[in-house]
Amino acid sequence: MTVNYSKILDHMVETAREAGALTLEHFKRFRDIEIGIKGPGDFVSDADKQSETLIRERLLSQYPWGLTGEEFAPVEGSDSEHRWLVDPIDGTTNFIYGQHYTITISLRRGNETMCGLVYNPVSDEMFTAIKDEGAYLNGTRLNVSTSTDVALMCVGTGLPTPNLSLHPGAYQRLDEIRAPIGAVRIVGSAANSCAYVACGRLTGYYEETGFVDTAAGILIVQEAGGIVTDWWGRGPEVYEKTGTLIVANPATHAYLLERLRGAPPKDAA
Repeated sequence: MTVNYSKILDHMVETAREAGALTLEHFKRFRDIEIGIKGPGDFVSDADKQSETLIRERLLSQYPWGLTGEEFAPVEGSDSEHRWLVDPIDGTTNFIYGQHYTITISLRRGNETMCGLVYNPVSDEMFTAIKDEGAYLNGTRLNVSTSTDVALMCVGTGLPTPNLSLHPGAYQRLDEIRAPIGAVRIVGSAANSCAYVACGRLTGYYEETGFVDTAAGILIVQEAGGIVTDWWGRGPEVYEKTGTLIVANPATHAYLLERLRGAPPKDAA
């Protein structure tokens, strides 16, 4: 089947902008937004659900394929090859505190991400990529940082709250990583962190996170010349299941791999 991914990406961009406008209406009143609790440190807002509902309706009306989102049960579609991955607000905690968040949509064909976007409605930054066709920010071609100096590395990550059980030793690893490098930043959105690596605002990023959040960002980084593995140098057959990601330019990837690979390996189920 011949698929025009450029045309599909145009539809994705239009959909993300609509969802962005919707979520910004909630964002403007973040101090009184009605919030429910999904889990420790992970909040759900009305905006999350409304955004995913809009995205589902727009995507499935044109391309009725399978879809996996963050807020509702997955749906199966008419094409067993293709599946949408949607995070309607990545960085929900950022969102409810009036900080930058993203909307991310990717399209998978089998085991490959064919196109994807990361949209920051607050800054109106649209990061996009089509497999083998490069990565772009608002139409301008992207390349990861070329810096190789450890002292100039700027690394993004996320930290678990005390009640959130992730890979053990997060704070110890951070302490080992941060000493010789230039800076550590916690962006608060896995998708936005990947996008920042692609455009050089971060030289690398590592975290344990969900694949729905990062599928588009991973493609964008790869298309911008970055390297993506798990913490032990393994490929998508592992990190897509475990979420233990290193996303970086070549020099920062090598540095993070050296510092992270001593953690107990996490294997795909």
